[in-house]
Amino acid sequence: MGPLRVAVIGGGPGGLYAAALLKRLDPRRDITVWERNAPDDTFGFGVVLSDETLGGIEHADPVVHAALQAEFVRWDDIDVVHRGTRHTSGGHGFAALGRRRLLEILHERCRQLGVNLRFRSPAPPAADLARDHDLVVAADGVRSATREAHADAFRPRVEEHRCRYIWLAADFAFDAFRFETAETEHGVMQLHGYPYTGGDSTVIVEMREEVWRAAGFDALDAPESVERCAKIFTEALGGRALRSNNSAWTAFRTVVNEKWSHGNIVLVGDSAHTAHFSIGSGTKLAVEDALALAACLQEQPTTAEALAAYEAERRPVVASTQRAARASLEWFENIGLYLDQPARQFAFNLLTRSRRVTHGNLRLRDPRFTEAVERDFGCPPGTPPMFTPLTLRDLTLRNRVVVSPMDMYSARAGVPGDFHLVHLGARALGGAGLVMTEMVCVSPEGRITPGCGGLYTAEQAAAWRRITEFAHTQAPGTAVGVQLGHSGRKGSTKLMWEGIDEPLAEGNWPLVAASPLPYKPGSQTPRELTRDELADVRKQFTSAALRAADAGFDLLELHCAHGYLLSGFLSPLSNQRTDAYGGPLANRLRFPLEVFDAVRDVWPGDRPMTVRISATDWAEGGTDANDAVEIARAFAAHGADAIDVSTGQVVADEKPAYGRSYQVPFADRIRNETGIPVISVGAISSWDDVNSLILAGRTDLCALARPHLYDPHWTLHAAAEQGYTGPGVAWPKPYEAGSRPPQTGRLDAPKPRLTLGG
Repeated sequence: MGPLRVAVIGGGPGGLYAAALLKRLDPRRDITVWERNAPDDTFGFGVVLSDETLGGIEHADPVVHAALQAEFVRWDDIDVVHRGTRHTSGGHGFAALGRRRLLEILHERCRQLGVNLRFRSPAPPAADLARDHDLVVAADGVRSATREAHADAFRPRVEEHRCRYIWLAADFAFDAFRFETAETEHGVMQLHGYPYTGGDSTVIVEMREEVWRAAGFDALDAPESVERCAKIFTEALGGRALRSNNSAWTAFRTVVNEKWSHGNIVLVGDSAHTAHFSIGSGTKLAVEDALALAACLQEQPTTAEALAAYEAERRPVVASTQRAARASLEWFENIGLYLDQPARQFAFNLLTRSRRVTHGNLRLRDPRFTEAVERDFGCPPGTPPMFTPLTLRDLTLRNRVVVSPMDMYSARAGVPGDFHLVHLGARALGGAGLVMTEMVCVSPEGRITPGCGGLYTAEQAAAWRRITEFAHTQAPGTAVGVQLGHSGRKGSTKLMWEGIDEPLAEGNWPLVAASPLPYKPGSQTPRELTRDELADVRKQFTSAALRAADAGFDLLELHCAHGYLLSGFLSPLSNQRTDAYGGPLANRLRFPLEVFDAVRDVWPGDRPMTVRISATDWAEGGTDANDAVEIARAFAAHGADAIDVSTGQVVADEKPAYGRSYQVPFADRIRNETGIPVISVGAISSWDDVNSLILAGRTDLCALARPHLYDPHWTLHAAAEQGYTGPGVAWPKPYEAGSRPPQTGRLDAPKPRLTLGG
């Protein structure tokens, strides 16, 4: 039967649509919507809905769908204007209407169905409503009083971001979704504009907080702000004025809740979650919440089970949208990094900023635009960006794919064996431009586990030479890199599958680190390295580097990430020294730079060196993105040819923000703020992502780990799936017959032509 007496707090699209759906599904329901504002009050102007959302509305309530369809303004193009040059990308498909008109349609539908609408009526507290209603739907927005009153149950996290924006309108219709930048004496400002009727457009003006203050907007009243914005973007507006509707400058707030329901109270829309306006998903998410909530209440036997099902269904979708929204808002926060990009690449970068639009689907939407971006980038005809070469010193990588370092824990006394030959050899045959070893340890005490490989004996060097010779002989054109490191305080642990980061039950060796701090409770406490011991460690690195050069490695990477020894010096959470190697970042950099310089001195001058860093510790008080830029800049000044940008694993209580390509923004910032080539890592799983990141100028190389465990020939298959046969990848002669996908049985049986009556 479901709840019969329902209270809805908030008369925005999510609350109204939930009320209409619940009433339509069961006319016996007594539903009241409380809205503190008048029915024609609304903040903002146009709203954008996707075809997917409209499809859900059509199935749930054809009356509302038909009313919306009659009002929509539709368009396909996005215009990006950068330094006076406009580039247009088509094929995107948008539908928008006025927010006020959307509310009118929902008001009318609620009245038709018998929903009780109470305007200019602040709702009673949710707890009071919950006592005499079966269900309370809290749709009271980003500053939800319901959420705050029950914060102990919902456990919200609210983050305010670095830009100020104001929501305005213009009395004409843009013919495309328009993004435009204005480079002023105070800093970069940006306009987001789109039509929502045949004669009206939404215009959002946005800028960093410091730019907003420097320009004096903090001292202007609303009419003065509106007039000033119109002058700044006079060309985009054709000299027309802007208008306001109770508009005010505000900072966007991201809302995340650990729970969305408490007893019979449930959150929908912005009260539960927010997504930045630059991906146009606020109203979309609220409407989809209403659809899901109504469906779950219809499908589940009890209200409690329905609310649990609603959250289980919606949370993954919302989390994905919020990740995309964060990527988009951070792109606009950091737009200054990209201003020197060529105009067409800048446009491509903007279009793909959230990772919802990729190189692949942009080629489908607008092949002419995408091919022009590829041409500007230097892609030969028919060559995907990932198969363009990159040169570091005298080493030219034939493509932009790297097999990321992956510990195999399969060495014996530090000697790589047949497993390593097959593992690395298979991936060399698989087509990647660069194949990296696992972290190869510079001393027995520098191992992570008893199964870690080393380069501290001649026997180990000979075993590595066997692997590089195989790769160079059987997979010509593939480069092989070695990653040198020392475990520091994270050593003397079990093999990964026996208990990652867990101390050995027996056979432990003593640990050394920047400071005598165990990695986590129960871990061995390391000894703080003395100055003489620091010199010994430097010699261990240089000895290993000399062996690596003799073993035939093409590239050397110094491991300064993931909480191992050199990373332990960089992070203030693991380095609490009071001598010249501790304290401010310049001091914490001292020893890693000394090791880098010592290795660079003995590593052949024509072969490149890279450095892997953890760009954030994902922990309060640890290394952050600002530090990462300075760390990268310091290594580059000492001769690093590229920075391999990872994150975390420095402290055990880290709180990473996992998600697709979640570490790429750190590499992107380093590359575009310093000009240093970067290697991006972290949940990059598709060749479409690799193409997108390379072409947008966010990275130079992409390192993939798990995809190469799943498919050793990942790069070859990426080429085959894109129909690429050029010099950026080569099938080994014995494998050429497999360069096309094998045939499978037919799945497209002929459909019946006639239906005969009985």
